[in-house]
Amino acid sequence: MEKEKRRIRIGIDVGGTHTKAVAIDNATHEILGKSSVKTTHDHPDGVAAGVIAAFQNCIRENDISPDEVIFVSHSTTQATNALLEGDVARVGVVGIAGGGLEGFLAKRQTSLKDIDLGTGRKIFIENQFLNKKQADEKTIQAVVDGFKASGVGVMVSSMAFGVDDSSLEEQIKEIAEKQDIPTTVASDITKLYGLTRRTRTAAINASILPKMFNTALCTEQSVRRAGVRVPLMIMRGDGGVMDIAEMKRRPVLTMLSGPAASVMGSLMYLRASNGIYFEVGGTSTNIGVIKNGRPAIDYSIVGGHSTFISSLDVRVLGVAGGSMVRANAQGVVDVGPRSAHIAGLDYAVYQDPEDIKDPKVEFFSPKEGDPADYVAVRTASGKRFAITNSCAANVLGLVKPEHFSYGNADAARKAMQPLADYIGITVEALAEQILEKAFSKIDPVIDALAEKYRLETGQMVLVGVGGGAAALMIYYANRKGLRYSIPENAEVISSIGVALAMVRDVVERILPNPTTEEIRAIKREAIDRAVESGAAAETVEVHIEIDNQTQKVTAIATGSTEVKTTDLLKACSEEEAAGLAAEDMGVDPGQVRLAESTRGFYVYTAEKGKQNNIRILDKKGFIRVQRGDAAVRRCRVAEYQDVVSELWRSESVIMTDSMVRPDYYICVGSRLPDFSGNNDLKKMLMLMDVELSLLNPEDEIVIVAARNNL
Repeated sequence: MEKEKRRIRIGIDVGGTHTKAVAIDNATHEILGKSSVKTTHDHPDGVAAGVIAAFQNCIRENDISPDEVIFVSHSTTQATNALLEGDVARVGVVGIAGGGLEGFLAKRQTSLKDIDLGTGRKIFIENQFLNKKQADEKTIQAVVDGFKASGVGVMVSSMAFGVDDSSLEEQIKEIAEKQDIPTTVASDITKLYGLTRRTRTAAINASILPKMFNTALCTEQSVRRAGVRVPLMIMRGDGGVMDIAEMKRRPVLTMLSGPAASVMGSLMYLRASNGIYFEVGGTSTNIGVIKNGRPAIDYSIVGGHSTFISSLDVRVLGVAGGSMVRANAQGVVDVGPRSAHIAGLDYAVYQDPEDIKDPKVEFFSPKEGDPADYVAVRTASGKRFAITNSCAANVLGLVKPEHFSYGNADAARKAMQPLADYIGITVEALAEQILEKAFSKIDPVIDALAEKYRLETGQMVLVGVGGGAAALMIYYANRKGLRYSIPENAEVISSIGVALAMVRDVVERILPNPTTEEIRAIKREAIDRAVESGAAAETVEVHIEIDNQTQKVTAIATGSTEVKTTDLLKACSEEEAAGLAAEDMGVDPGQVRLAESTRGFYVYTAEKGKQNNIRILDKKGFIRVQRGDAAVRRCRVAEYQDVVSELWRSESVIMTDSMVRPDYYICVGSRLPDFSGNNDLKKMLMLMDVELSLLNPEDEIVIVAARNNL
């Protein structure tokens, strides 16, 4: 019998030092092979050269036939680096509006100043304004010619109320691109009102178009030469992927695609739905939130300016596995932000103890202008080593052999002894001081994120990825009494995330009082956008959020690049699921009760104190909802409004000056629509109606109302 052809997904992550490719079996998620090359920052083709080399090495070294590859995707640092380094084109902005007051205001709002990128570099802007009544082909052509003569390389067309009718913006783009000037249509980037912010976001996008287009073209051609015919996908900063053709139009969406890749990789291994993730490198740590199984997203800030660029809500800290110690005779002063890598030193913990003979403390400045109290240890041979967070964590026995940052604790202890003697404490006490300084930087950041996203402490799990995860996260988890996990293959988790990411696209509108038909329309548009970005229409699901304060309606569409014909992971039995729920709730398995079960989900509850803890698990064992107190009801679709309304009253919490309403989740077949964060019953019922309208009135669903005990 002929052996069935493998179906393989390849993910490539571009890091600061290495570009890593991973080949994954589509049916089992088994890693079939890895390949790594140095990131090619200085190559004429930029980091694309490393992407290509990693891809070609991966398929060659692991005996993968091009026709077995069903998915290729890569993260990219190009957009972020182009903006950091000022490798951007001069932008010509064409503002358009009607006459009178509208024109007066629009001219001011679309007339941008040069955009400071926060690094001493700028995007240089030239402005022109057109009255839309006079904006015929001849007038537009004159504007394009003028821009071209003054050295403008790219253009933006931005019209007042262009989100309602973008035809004139599109006409300007068409005329400009005939003159080989790439153009961004502002209403293509976002459909939100806010003319200045929309125009600025479009200008940032336009400024990196030439750089990103060349990178995309080079990468795509090389993948095609390798015989792979499937679409080449690019990681977005919000955790999804998009087709390379879409990236050529909206490259700004790839900002922060590196951290996004690590988060999506974490989600493949994290069974809990609420948590804080640490991506710990040698120099810096990215910290962000996973809420209800999705990474927290917010608008990016570029050079101090708000934009409409959605990306992960990430906090970047200058403390990581390789952060060096600053000290004086009284003790540890600080840890970081300089790392051993920046100072050109090796970590003491990764040396042979025999190489650390007669160590002596030296204080120095790693870079000109730095404080002069950074610590190095000089040995009898003249070699200098750094004392780092990784050294301290290994000395305290927090890092285990299975962790990437595991080293030689004896070597670290020998290197740290002279500093401990200088201060007058034990080596273990010195290690505690070092990690306590790191803790003091991390703790307020995590507290602020937990408050912003209303994470319940009892449901929170810490997820560590990156080579330095164990050096920081385990100490923090122990201090806070939190559960944690460091996934298998943590050092290549980003590449795994790229390989397994879903196509994602977002549609946003300001709709003060949306009707059911408007909600359906925005849902259809989100599906269309996801399909344009490379998703198979049959796989697309849409999550809709309504912000009652801003009147913003957001439709988030996610889908696969192919129709899934097999389960990607082994099914989880009811007994196994109960065990996972019990472990996550911290109770004995005998206390867990199966409240409800559907085709796609198990719903478990357990009494804990005076609360009814709840966990919703999918049939593969992933915890999709973790809440501390909730009510569960099974009902027919025809009855759902009555049930939701009754739970709206019974599960509300009375506060001193307000009524805090419950969050809702509905188990519908294999889908779990999330209606959390909605304080308007009428609007929420409308969203539910959109989700349930295609079901038979007699179909049964399970409704979960979770209390918000703030």
